[in-house]
Amino acid sequence: MNLVKKHPVLSLIAASLVLGVVISISHINLLGARPGALFEAIGDSIMLSPFVGALLVFPILLMIMEITGLVYESKGSEIKGIRVFDIIVFSVGSIYEWLYLAVQKNLEFYDWQEQLYNGARHTPIYSKAGITVFTVFLISIIGYFVLQYVHIEKTPPLVVVFSISAIYLGLIQLIVFTIQVFDISPDQSDRLDLYLLVLPACCILIAARTILRKIHEWNAMKMEMSKIEEKPILTVSEKVLENAKLWPALAILLMFPLLGMIIMVLAVFGQVPDSIIKAWTETSDWALSQRQAPPNLYYDEHYLCTVAAGGHRRIVKPLRKGVRHGHEVIVNRQLCIANAFEEVIQEKTPGFHKTVRTFYDKYGFPVAKLIRKKWQADIVYIMMKPLEWIFLLVLYSTDVHPENRIAVQYMGIDAKKALENGIGNGGQTDRHPHAG
Repeated sequence: MNLVKKHPVLSLIAASLVLGVVISISHINLLGARPGALFEAIGDSIMLSPFVGALLVFPILLMIMEITGLVYESKGSEIKGIRVFDIIVFSVGSIYEWLYLAVQKNLEFYDWQEQLYNGARHTPIYSKAGITVFTVFLISIIGYFVLQYVHIEKTPPLVVVFSISAIYLGLIQLIVFTIQVFDISPDQSDRLDLYLLVLPACCILIAARTILRKIHEWNAMKMEMSKIEEKPILTVSEKVLENAKLWPALAILLMFPLLGMIIMVLAVFGQVPDSIIKAWTETSDWALSQRQAPPNLYYDEHYLCTVAAGGHRRIVKPLRKGVRHGHEVIVNRQLCIANAFEEVIQEKTPGFHKTVRTFYDKYGFPVAKLIRKKWQADIVYIMMKPLEWIFLLVLYSTDVHPENRIAVQYMGIDAKKALENGIGNGGQTDRHPHAG
């Protein structure tokens, strides 16, 4: 117990790792498992346990610690190192939140007007209002540090109340952000969204404990009022501010003029007055969104599909939409030629086709994942041009109707049947949708 009191942060990290091991091993099916498989499963669970502890257990333990800190503060005492936990909540909690949105919700930092692909989602905060959102959070953090680290003897009561108002603004904005991104449904995967509630819950607990601490400090301090009592006008206001129990209520009243001052200052830097609202409504795909983004296009992360969909139109020259694995994809001539070439070598040299397909699967996916900008797709398109010409030469050397074969790629009908029926440039096939 003494070790926990001396090193609370290290103790919390150790507890997270231990619980991570317990949770990971508890999911192993011990019944009917062979000894070798059992030991392998235990080893895999132990390897996984640090991630379980860090990502799933640690946030919950942080929240429990903040609850404990509030309980102690309500009794007039403070847990050693509780302020360190606050910093961890602000920093690590924010990182975890954005990582969760990026990984679990496929967040891309593009506004609603941008065309996205596959399951990607637009940013939940309108980029042109980002300065306003950032400033409100910054003012809130400053308010917290003033209350926590500036002693009450050096802090005028009005500054304390304004600091509480700043914390209120930050909490309200964090709650709005949570409403924006939170989505709970019967789907098992969406239940992980409950973890999005941990950060606002911890921040509310921190705010309550911080305000309570300041009230306790004020009540414990004796102040001389002789000079102010000589001025009756100031005496009334001073008496109101002297009553620390009124600070939380006064902070609500001062929250609005504080927000007004923030908006006026930000207007000088080009932020419109309603940016605090547009930050959430000028978005798509989220709870408070008022905009309808263009439907996502599909590509399955083969680099030629990525190039056809993601490059500048004047360079990659997309022709139309096609079908691949039941999804719409953007098709250009280069993609059709590559797919037609693969179709030919699959028919005539199956062994060579297998080698080509293995090589493509090994290197195509990693390359596609690196293509995230239009100029990157343009470069790949240009680099593929020599191969495109070779593919075209092979097609013209081996196929009676090469342009027919090229034309019927990615149309969702069988290529051979299309060719037998004499379909020309009006159709495509999805029989061998590999090259994209």
